[in-house]
Amino acid sequence: MPTSTYFLQECPTCGRRVEVRVEYLGRRVYCDHCNGRFVAEDPNGVESGSVAMSGRDLIARANRLLQAVEARQARTA
Repeated sequence: MPTSTYFLQECPTCGRRVEVRVEYLGRRVYCDHCNGRFVAEDPNGVESGSVAMSGRDLIARANRLLQAVEARQARTA
């Protein structure tokens, strides 16, 4: 059974860290604590106010993140 990969992003409304699924990069998500809505952003790249990534770029970045997680898991196995 495949498992989802998550990254942490700070909620801009309440400041709590929210677990966001990698496949939601570039989409609007919400904070479970305060219900604040925000766009899931790349944890290692795109900053607020910069040019938005295209869908193809987001998918490529998500695939690189997934490969990095798989490589890390293989090293610890």
